[in-house]
Amino acid sequence: MALISKRHVPIAGILTGPYEAMRGCECLYPLIRNAPRMSRSPVPQIGAADLGWQANLDLSFIHREDRTLLAAKSHRGPLQVQRALYPDGLGICHVTVLHPPGGVAGGDALTVAARLGPRSRVCLTTCGAAKWYRCPQAGAQQRLHFEVGAGAALEWLPRENILFDGSKTAMQLDVELASGAQFLGWDILCFGRRASGEEWRRGGLRLRTRIRQADRPLWMERANILAGSGFDASPVGLSGYSVSGTFVAAGTDIDAELLAACRATVPGGGDSRRGVTRTPRILVARYLGHSSQDAFRWFTSVWTVLRPALLSQPAIAPRLWAC
Repeated sequence: MALISKRHVPIAGILTGPYEAMRGCECLYPLIRNAPRMSRSPVPQIGAADLGWQANLDLSFIHREDRTLLAAKSHRGPLQVQRALYPDGLGICHVTVLHPPGGVAGGDALTVAARLGPRSRVCLTTCGAAKWYRCPQAGAQQRLHFEVGAGAALEWLPRENILFDGSKTAMQLDVELASGAQFLGWDILCFGRRASGEEWRRGGLRLRTRIRQADRPLWMERANILAGSGFDASPVGLSGYSVSGTFVAAGTDIDAELLAACRATVPGGGDSRRGVTRTPRILVARYLGHSSQDAFRWFTSVWTVLRPALLSQPAIAPRLWAC
């Protein structure tokens, strides 16, 4: 991926013409200066979370002549995608979701929607960790909505979410699978910044995940976590760990042999806990530890086992993972 000079990063109120006209940046960034920033206070205060980016990204994919195409995209605010890549061949479209600010502040709302037509295959990734900053007032939120058509497959393989001390975050994932569709996706959460000596002592996190197939629920999960509530130390919570992760494969039954192969993968690094289980048309892998990199590597190992078995494709890692 080409590096972009800092002087090319758009600043609200500075650019006077369409950002797409700048050479070499046609497909990288939206016209950020036109993104609405909503004030919730008549008198803005320095450091107050009364302004926020309202960003939306909408993607549509179709399958045509043994190729998956990014047929349509629309965006508002600081969300965009790179060009479609095909490291697996033309059948699987790899797209990287970009959020140029890098961090999510109070009042920000990010929405990503993707619709996959029948038989299309897509791998969505992100280019780096999502940083959720301290929110003195309004919280921040992320909504993901994926619709996967009959016989299609979506892989959602983002990097980790880092929750700063004082962050107030809401994350929502909705996946609608048609008959014969499949979804593989994970989520990694870092509570605080352990390497910097920062713990997650203030703030909150609300999570909601819903996966349905043919209008029937396959997996539903909710959490409302308050920092300082004891959840971090509870044996039914984080058990003293600072990183948690969940990997879900949905849409098809997992046989005993494939389940055993997933359980045979072992996280590297230091102290951690893991578990892999199955329910009808669902496999769930859980991680608890202190390293987002260990979680990412273990989920990658599980994905390496599942992808050939479920999608009949070799596990070729997205190019960004080598960066």
